Amino acid sequence: MKANHRTFLKYASLSGAALILGVPAQAGTSATEQAAAPTMFQPNQWLALDETGTVTIVVGKCEMGQGVRTALPMMVAEEMEIDLHQVKVVTASPGPKYDDMGTGGSDSVISGWKPLRIAGAAAREMLLAAAAAHWKVDRTNCLAKNGSVRHQPSNRTMKYAELVSAAAKLPVPENPPLKDPKQFTLIGTRVNRVDGPQIVTGKAVYGQDVRVPGMKVAVVARPPVIGGKLVSFDAKATKTVPGVSEVVQIPSGVAVIADSTWNALKGREALSIIWDKGPLANLDSAKLYSLLEEGLKKGGRVTRSAGDAAKAMKQADKKLEATYVTPFQAHAAVEPLNCVVHVTKDACHIKAGTQSPNSVQKSVAKLLNLAPEAVTVEVELIGGGFGRRLGSDFILEGVEIARKVPFPVQLVWTRQDDIQHDYFHTGAINQLSVGLDAQNQPLAWTHRTTDFHLSMFGPFDPKSDDTYEESPWGAYDTPYTFANLLVEYAPVESPVPTGAWRAVYYPPNVFARESFLDEVAHAIGKDPLQLRLDLLPKEVLTLGRRKINLQRLRTVLELVAEKAGWGKPLPTAKDRKWGRGIACNLYHGRTVVAQVAEVSVDSNHRLTVHKITCAVDCGQVINLSGLEGQIESGITWGLTYALRSQITFKNGAPEQDSYLSFPVIRLSEMPEIEVHVVPSTEIPSGLGEQPVPPVAPAVMNAYFQATGKRIRKLPFGS
Repeated sequence: MKANHRTFLKYASLSGAALILGVPAQAGTSATEQAAAPTMFQPNQWLALDETGTVTIVVGKCEMGQGVRTALPMMVAEEMEIDLHQVKVVTASPGPKYDDMGTGGSDSVISGWKPLRIAGAAAREMLLAAAAAHWKVDRTNCLAKNGSVRHQPSNRTMKYAELVSAAAKLPVPENPPLKDPKQFTLIGTRVNRVDGPQIVTGKAVYGQDVRVPGMKVAVVARPPVIGGKLVSFDAKATKTVPGVSEVVQIPSGVAVIADSTWNALKGREALSIIWDKGPLANLDSAKLYSLLEEGLKKGGRVTRSAGDAAKAMKQADKKLEATYVTPFQAHAAVEPLNCVVHVTKDACHIKAGTQSPNSVQKSVAKLLNLAPEAVTVEVELIGGGFGRRLGSDFILEGVEIARKVPFPVQLVWTRQDDIQHDYFHTGAINQLSVGLDAQNQPLAWTHRTTDFHLSMFGPFDPKSDDTYEESPWGAYDTPYTFANLLVEYAPVESPVPTGAWRAVYYPPNVFARESFLDEVAHAIGKDPLQLRLDLLPKEVLTLGRRKINLQRLRTVLELVAEKAGWGKPLPTAKDRKWGRGIACNLYHGRTVVAQVAEVSVDSNHRLTVHKITCAVDCGQVINLSGLEGQIESGITWGLTYALRSQITFKNGAPEQDSYLSFPVIRLSEMPEIEVHVVPSTEIPSGLGEQPVPPVAPAVMNAYFQATGKRIRKLPFGS
């Protein structure tokens, strides 16, 4: 199955109903404890208010650095007129109440925008009604503010906590009035992350930090070649390593269980294993790219067309062509994969950082032949997901180990495990061409793309319409208007594991599109910014099910150009050449991002990125501080993609295994980042992935301006 836009969003649980919130159950507490618990006002499934004045929301989105534990409570606090710190966030566990908890696609805020505000507004209205009834006054004369209700004529006040019991007896309004954005006092402001102090002081508990009574640690020896299999192993030496208690065979390899991570690793080193290298023993990067080239030659499916591009190309006075090649990538999150699993006769308990807890619950239940409700999944704080933790493989591996022993097991992947056994971001090839008339005006545009399907989401089906729908991202949904347009997609079955990666398909395709447009601009002697504006009509683009306001993209382009000093003189130096480059993208017709990169190249051809200016329209901003953090993070990710990182294959395995061989941008290499936001009261549209795609083309277009040399293959210098 190809993870196109629709199927990817379905898998990642990103529909409007995907934000699953509720009131925390008291299962497992004693009768005495329940009796002592505060009285709860539960106006709906989304939140609860107790008699201490604390609001609790149970969030079905995991926190992996994007700041949802701050942004989501802000919506409730805004509508309820309470202090943000009065809102307590509890992470849900999958079950009948929380049946759609996937986190991905930058939609945590989008999916929470309406239900959370309605929940908060309903609670506010019920509290107002309870106060009015208590005072026997007109409800319209009561005002909610600062966690209290005030009767304006008499200036009497009651705290929410005093109204809990009375409000709980009232009917829940179905359509409570929401605040006008002009009345917002919290949403849209700059708020520090509520969990920031715990994170920076090391008190926050990530998956790797979980400890449970009786727990032991496991590591796994896996085949050194993709597709390899275990032939035999000898654990005699391993069992002499202090602390090692068990060595067990599982489908993915051999697990060593010990009383500590160190001892488990030493035990793994002592294993004597014979592997069958399998059919991919000679696979290398050259072979992988030859498969992509064959895919292009064979041809794919036309997914978008206008006019007659082939005929227009033949009539063109001039034709430009270019091919862009991008590499495989690892996710390389700071926290490698891990989980804690305890399997008993009739139940399984899991603690893990996962982006797809419902999928985990179903997969584990099937593996163990248990009812889904017998599988408990507690979602822990994640030290980086980027799509990798949408997969369930590492948790199923932990279950396979835990089912063989009577105690809880923490499965730990090392950095080497994490990179070498990743679901890699796919390499890609993009071929573009443009036909120009005698006046150098574009007559036709063609964009042909090939990449490997994402095996994380299931088998490849080249005949399925889902494989091609709204694909390839960044080519199918190009915002530029051409009288004659042809977009063709030729996906290829992947021999190596591939999966969702931050911004998924957009980075390679937007790199190609925005770089080639820059090539066209220079070939016809037109300013690259002006060419983009000329190709963006001031109208709404209807594309499949979407209606896209292209004026939003014009606005961010003009804003970023103004703020970056586009067209103004660059610095001059005898030993250094300077350049500016521009690029933009409209992410699924929603969030709009434009960036200008300012770079220099010294006499030794060393590239330095000095500044990236970013303009964004992402609808209503929730937390301005969080927005800036997401943009800075995305740009850092994009710079690593453009300048440093790649996964290459040799003898059936990745050649990279650590940050030393898979380098990421260091602090000393970071440019100045300047962020500008277009004010908007439209529904929020996400920002976790959206800043990534324009980075590489903006930087490489700047490099061309500085040197006159085009970069059509990433990473830079490869």
